[in-house]
Amino acid sequence: MSYKSKYFLDKEFVCKCGCGTGGINPALLPILDDVREKFGVTTINSGVRCEKHNKAVGGAPKSQHVLKNAADIKVRGVKPEVVHAYLIKKYPDSLGIGLYNSFVHVDVRPWKARWDFSTVSDKGKKDV
Repeated sequence: MSYKSKYFLDKEFVCKCGCGTGGINPALLPILDDVREKFGVTTINSGVRCEKHNKAVGGAPKSQHVLKNAADIKVRGVKPEVVHAYLIKKYPDSLGIGLYNSFVHVDVRPWKARWDFSTVSDKGKKDV
C-alpha cells in the first residue's frame, strides 16, 4: 500500500503548464508531511513537470521533477535556509536537497545530492 499524504492533494503536484501530467512518487510524501508538521503551511511551487515545461523553466534535462521524484517547496514565514538545514540534518545520507533564494528543492533520488544556488551563502556551492 502506498503512502497517502496527510496534508497535500494530488492536484498540488500536477505539472503547472496545464498538460495534466501528475503522479508524484509516494516516497516523497512523508518527507513533505514532516516539513509541514515541523514548520506549518507548506506550498508546492513545482512538483511533477512534463519534459516540455521542464525545458521551458530551465530545468535539468534529467530533472527529478520529470521523473516524478521532486518538489520545490516554500514554507510560510520560514526562511528557505532554515528548511534546507532541517532537511539536511534529518536526512544526512539520502535525498536530493537544494537551496534557492525563495524555495527548497527536495527529491527522493536513490543517492544523496546537495546544492546551494542561493545568494544567502556561498553562491553556486554544489555537492552532488
